[in-house]
Amino acid sequence: MSIRIAIDGPSGSGKSTLAKNIARALGLTYVDTGALYRAVGLYAQSAGIKKEEASQITKLLPNITVNLLYSDGEQKVFLNGNDVSSLIRTPEISMYASAVSAVPAVRKFLLEIQKKMAHEGNVIMDGRDIGTVIMPDADVKIFLEPSPRERAHRRWLELREKNIACSEEEVYNDIVKRDSNDKNREVSPAVAAEDAIYLDNSGFTAEQTAKAALKIINDKLNRSVL
Repeated sequence: MSIRIAIDGPSGSGKSTLAKNIARALGLTYVDTGALYRAVGLYAQSAGIKKEEASQITKLLPNITVNLLYSDGEQKVFLNGNDVSSLIRTPEISMYASAVSAVPAVRKFLLEIQKKMAHEGNVIMDGRDIGTVIMPDADVKIFLEPSPRERAHRRWLELREKNIACSEEEVYNDIVKRDSNDKNREVSPAVAAEDAIYLDNSGFTAEQTAKAALKIINDKLNRSVL
C-alpha cells in the first residue's frame, strides 16, 4: 500500500524541513513544490518583471524549464539547466514566488508537473495547496502553522547563516504581506483542506515537529508506519 502525505502551511512554517524529516523516517520520496514557484519567480525577476506586474510572466512561460533533481540526498533546483537552489531562497524571491503563484497561467503551467510527481509511489509533498488542489486524495493532510513572529525569526536565522543581509523586521513584514497575498488570492488560495489536521509547532524544534507529525500520521492511518 502506497502512502501519500500532503504538508501545507504558510511561508516559514517549516514545511520543507518537516517533509524532509518524514521522508527520511518513512522512506518516502520528497517533492518541494514551492521550489518550482520560486524558480519561476526568479526567472520573472531576472527578466525585469515587477512583482506588481507578475502576470507578464505568462508570455515567457514557454522559455522556462524547471527540474527537481536529487544529489547526495538533497534536492537541487534547476532553472533552464542552471542550479538555482540557493538563489531562490532569498526574501525577494519569496515575494516573487507569491506573486507569480497567483497568476493562473503559472499554476496551470506547473500543475501537471506536480500532479505527475504526486502519483509516483510513496510520496510526501509540501506547499500551499497540496491537500486542496495537487493531492486532494492524500492519505494524510497536515496544515503546519506556527505564529508569524516565530516564522520570521526562524527564516531570519536561516538567512543569516547563509550570509544574506536583512533585518528580522524586514523578514517579518515580508511574511505578513505574503500570508495576506497567499490567503486572499483568487486562484488556489493557501488555506487548509477541510480534512487537514492542524499542527501549531510554535516553540518546537525540528525533531519535536517531526515527532508530532509522525503521531498524526500513525493515528490517521490507524497503524504504525515507524
